[in-house]
Amino acid sequence: MTTAAAGGSDQLGQTLMRDGLLSREQLTQALAEQKSSRHRLGYVLVKLGLVPELAITKVLARQHRMPAVDLSRFEVDPKILKLVPGDMAAKGVVLPLKREGRTLTVAMADPSDLGLLEDLKFITRFDLFPVIAGEFTLRALIEKHYQSGNNQQELENILRDMEAAGEDLEVVEEQEEETVTQAQLEDAPVVKLINGLLIEAVKRGASDIHVEPFEHEIRVRYRIDGALLEIMRPPLKMKAALTSRIKILSQLNIAERRVPQDGRLKLKMGNRVIDFRVSTLPVLYGEKIVMRILDKGNLTLDLTKFGFEAKAEKDLMRAILNPYGMVLVTGPTGSGKTTTLYSALSRVNTPEVNIMTAEDPVEYNLMGINQVLVRSEIGLTFAAALKAFLRQDPNIIMIGEIRDLETGGIAIKAALTGHLVLSTLHTNDAASTITRMIDMGIEAFNVASAVNLVVAQRLIRRICKDCKASHTYTDEVLASLGTDLEKLRTIPFMKGTGCDTCSGTGYKGRAGLYEVMALSPELRRMILRGASVHEMQEQAVLEGMLTLRMDGMKKIERGITTLEEVVKETAG
Repeated sequence: MTTAAAGGSDQLGQTLMRDGLLSREQLTQALAEQKSSRHRLGYVLVKLGLVPELAITKVLARQHRMPAVDLSRFEVDPKILKLVPGDMAAKGVVLPLKREGRTLTVAMADPSDLGLLEDLKFITRFDLFPVIAGEFTLRALIEKHYQSGNNQQELENILRDMEAAGEDLEVVEEQEEETVTQAQLEDAPVVKLINGLLIEAVKRGASDIHVEPFEHEIRVRYRIDGALLEIMRPPLKMKAALTSRIKILSQLNIAERRVPQDGRLKLKMGNRVIDFRVSTLPVLYGEKIVMRILDKGNLTLDLTKFGFEAKAEKDLMRAILNPYGMVLVTGPTGSGKTTTLYSALSRVNTPEVNIMTAEDPVEYNLMGINQVLVRSEIGLTFAAALKAFLRQDPNIIMIGEIRDLETGGIAIKAALTGHLVLSTLHTNDAASTITRMIDMGIEAFNVASAVNLVVAQRLIRRICKDCKASHTYTDEVLASLGTDLEKLRTIPFMKGTGCDTCSGTGYKGRAGLYEVMALSPELRRMILRGASVHEMQEQAVLEGMLTLRMDGMKKIERGITTLEEVVKETAG
């Protein structure tokens, strides 16, 4: 840190203390943190959650006698961004905001950097109007707008990561000799880019890779912790080569561009082999490709580590260790239902039992379990597979999804005739799963007799541990939850402020919310007399069940997640 910067830090810290925004202890803490980083004091104060960024910006504006701008209220024009190179924006922490005639307004973290202003004036050939902005938000916006668009830098970073893996990285190709030859004809940069994208996605814990062609550009995004994050924009001229290379690796027909195709590829990283499920879809300007990452190394099969509350975990264990009956897992797509089922199967997978599954698709290959891929186009539906299973002397059956009356009816009969049946449905909560089955046409007495337990679940993002800080919500926000306001005021709410670890999102990793409804004798009687969803839920809560919202509030109290995540994923 330079002497000037140190002097600026001292002046800023003293002013914030004088204004009553910072205590001496907090300043000491921030200065100690600043020594181990290359950032200015203002950035560190915001990162630690000690002072609001807008307050720091106003103080700096007074010190430098310059106007300030609140970037959270500013929309950046992509056309203006092109005036300043990405590397200069990142290095100088400067962002072009708007252009009026020959004047370009630029937001800066350090307005005293006259050398940077001269360089900007020379490159842009505009007169400059500098304004002060908060460094924390400024860096986040530069990363958001430039990191994805700076193709060359992104390519270099990914290729460097790939090359660092050396011989430990290998795309496993199972091609005919002619196809391999065709793959070898691909340009080396494209081959390296694809390999780099795959390894980078695995390293960052992504669940999907999206490659999307548009009229003037290609966009690559990773889905990390359930949210899509733009990674890069390769040159448009690479579009055809990128698509062909991925299709070759996935054993797809590269000449067929008019219909969707599905394939798989394998990536070997050291001793790990990671499967990718590949889907192509014709869109307006080419083919969109989505690669689902099936990394067995990230698959947690220990139910005790899922975050179930004590009673819920006990009820679930009792249900899956039952020799017969039905266990249903419900929730929207992407809520972790399959992982929960796999974990339950791994708990009961012993040499003494015959386990059979029908899946569409088979996501993970599990040793000791007979897995069948459902293929409706040739008549191998869930119902057909289930009928065949019953002639295979099974103990435990897992059906990927109960979609119709035929599948549901056979599954219920299997559960009533001495088999443990596990399956999924798409419903919002545990109680409505019961009424959904009855609405399908399954008799209420069969549902009441066969179903032992229903799990409704959601996935929520965890607060990033590296930037976790306390957070205060207004009474209006808390009142929207519809629960005891006084109790809510006592909860120590936490939130991520955004850092390099979480790419500025404030979240890293995911946790589950679970609503586990074990069917008691009273609940079975309620099903028989046609009780409503609300009545069954009330009875289950009386018996100790936590609803999804209640489970979410417990995870908020423990500092696992935020209020916004729980509200987004649960109903009141």
